[in-house]
Amino acid sequence: MNVPPVSRIMDLVEVQRMAHVWRLKSDRIVFTNGVFDILHNGHCTYLEQAAAHGHRLIVGLNSDAGVRRLGKGEDRPLNTQEDRAQVLTALRCVDAVVIFDQDTPLELIQAIGPDVLVKGGDWSVDKIVGGEYVKNYGGEVHSLPLVEGRSTTALVERIRHGG
Repeated sequence: MNVPPVSRIMDLVEVQRMAHVWRLKSDRIVFTNGVFDILHNGHCTYLEQAAAHGHRLIVGLNSDAGVRRLGKGEDRPLNTQEDRAQVLTALRCVDAVVIFDQDTPLELIQAIGPDVLVKGGDWSVDKIVGGEYVKNYGGEVHSLPLVEGRSTTALVERIRHGG
C-alpha cells in the first residue's frame, strides 16, 4: 500500500498537532521565521545552526502579502510563498514550514510554544518578537550570527546592476 508522504508545509492546526506529537517524544522544538526569498548559503547556515538548538525546527514563513508590508520593495518577494515554502522543506534541517500573514510571528509563537526561539544576528535578543513570551515559560531565545556578505537584498541589487 502506498501512503502519501506527509507534507512538511503545514497550516497552524497541523503544526500545533505535530508540535504536540514531538513534545510527547520529548523533542525540543526550535522556531524561527523569515522571508527566505532567494535561498542562499547564509540562510542554509543559519537554519542548520538554529536546528542544532533542538530536535525539531519549525520555520514561520512570511506570506507574500506580509513581505510586501515589510517594505522590502515593490517587486518582492521574487518567489511566491508556495515556492519559498517548498524550497525550505527540501532542507534536511527543516521539519515544518508554516506560512503566516500577520506582520509579526507573535501569534504563531504563542500557538506553537517553542522551547527555543531563534533569529539572525541583525536582531538583538531583547528585540526578538515573542522573546519575552518564550522566556516567561522557561524557553530560550537566541540571536545567531549572520554569514558575512550573504543577503538576499544585496543579491537582488547585484543582479539588477548586472553582476
